[in-house]
Amino acid sequence: MAKSKFYKKCENANFAKILREKGYEFFTNGAYNLNIIGVRSDQQNKVTNLFDDLLVVVYQTPEKGWTKQIYKITTEPGTYYMAKKLLNKKGTSILVPGQYRGCYTIGKHRGKYDALVQVGELTVYRDNNMDMTYDLRPEKRDKGLFGINIHRSNEFSVRETIDKYSAGCQVFADPNEFASFMRLCKLQQKFLSNKFTYTLLNESDLIYTLS
Repeated sequence: MAKSKFYKKCENANFAKILREKGYEFFTNGAYNLNIIGVRSDQQNKVTNLFDDLLVVVYQTPEKGWTKQIYKITTEPGTYYMAKKLLNKKGTSILVPGQYRGCYTIGKHRGKYDALVQVGELTVYRDNNMDMTYDLRPEKRDKGLFGINIHRSNEFSVRETIDKYSAGCQVFADPNEFASFMRLCKLQQKFLSNKFTYTLLNESDLIYTLS
């Protein structure tokens, strides 16, 4: 399958420079010190109900040096939770772009399987008007522990649509890609730490490319 323009942008982006320009940390100390970076594609804030974002993991290995893995995810809730007031009277959660230092650890998603689970405060937008457009306004921000985990969708097959799989979580479309990601996380846990930093960017942030 041909790579999309968005995928190629992420593939060629200089994330070290992008993160440092924003005043964020880019981890370089040691093998499997993971830089976990979600990139939200520009869909004009419309609820597409598709896995049209990407998760990029940049890290070093003893054998290959710097390595980059790219996975298909969603960083936003799908139509199911955007169309109904089900979970929180303030509205459905949409993670605000930023860097969330040490806010994740390996744990059980809903007590069922290993994933990255939220342990530190995150900032979300709250959308409760059900108009199928994400309301990303400063006055709609809410900060706290909301269970915004990084997990997979279907256990056995690749999902094309989000549906009930995200109410604000960062969710993988492909269970095999998720398994690959968790192997990396467990290598960081083994060699460095069980605290993980997650950085969320917008597609428009990808202004520097690798030389």
